[in-house]
Amino acid sequence: MLATWTPDQELNQVRLRSGADMKRKLEWYDLVALGIGGMLGVGVFVTTGLVARNNSGPAVFISYIIAGISALLSSLCYTEFSVQIPVAGGAFSYLRVTFGEFVGYFAGANILMEYVLSNAAVARSFTEYLCSAFGVSDPNSWRVEVHGLLEGYNKLDFTAVALVLLLTLCLCHSTKESSTLNLIMTIFHVIFFGFIIIVGFCNGSVDNLVKPNGIAPHGIRGVLDGAAIVYFSYIGYDSVSTLAEEIQNPSVSLPVGIVGSVLIVSALYCLMALALCMMVPYNQIAAKASYSMAFQNIGWKWAGNVVGAGASLGIVASLLVAMLGQARYLCVIGRARLVPSWLSNVHPSTGTPVNATLFL
Repeated sequence: MLATWTPDQELNQVRLRSGADMKRKLEWYDLVALGIGGMLGVGVFVTTGLVARNNSGPAVFISYIIAGISALLSSLCYTEFSVQIPVAGGAFSYLRVTFGEFVGYFAGANILMEYVLSNAAVARSFTEYLCSAFGVSDPNSWRVEVHGLLEGYNKLDFTAVALVLLLTLCLCHSTKESSTLNLIMTIFHVIFFGFIIIVGFCNGSVDNLVKPNGIAPHGIRGVLDGAAIVYFSYIGYDSVSTLAEEIQNPSVSLPVGIVGSVLIVSALYCLMALALCMMVPYNQIAAKASYSMAFQNIGWKWAGNVVGAGASLGIVASLLVAMLGQARYLCVIGRARLVPSWLSNVHPSTGTPVNATLFL
């Protein structure tokens, strides 16, 4: 339980248990795009309106700054570890080297469970946003109801299943090509965020930032409570560290990829929060679908469909990065022989952990 491995053993002896090596094809810009893709999910659409209305008021952008600084400090820790131990195991490998196998396994299993359950939920939410992109108000119309199953668990989502299977095939085929797909989706997603920010600044009013009760109606406590909630939107930057074995120059590319993506996402989130609060006074922001409702308030009803389409794209990108990370975690846990070792196999021609990817 307390057995530890040295970084040298982790890099050489343990890595050889996968048979073939993962192919080193990723550059720094791939990592920046993967970090942005992993973080720019639907979190900002879910949390911003709720936090602005109930906690921070128009100061929600300050909550995002505080959460961003926290995420940046955490990402610097990941950067330092991943440069010293450039293997695919992420937090599992770092803990195994420092605290021993039990602590590493406990954390690794926890992270895997988080990935798998959240990915399933995110894939289901993809159906909801895709429905709104096509102007369908009820997402359950795209799901299949099965009588006899427990209410609330009886609507099978084949759209979500198809998306997960499609991304699994893509990830099995090539990490570099999956990264290129993510890069394309991330560029479109950033353009979509830019559209919301520009519309918000052009059609909003600075007066809404100080009316009706000032910029921080619930004081510093409300801003800090809001920061704790919006931190949810930053989850995903750690996935980049799991790709350390597939980077051409990890000591340079990893710090640029992890820190760069957190800084870019922080800036986008702050501007998104400002745009929302300029369009609608904080006490009138809708608790659900706040951006769609804000567009309707300025007479742009069609923009709700655009929000649905952009959010769908963001979900696919964040799901791709999360599925990329989870397979690397399981692969390295397999190398440690804490799960069946066949899960650690790397395919010699694709250079990807095929068994772990398919299993998850």
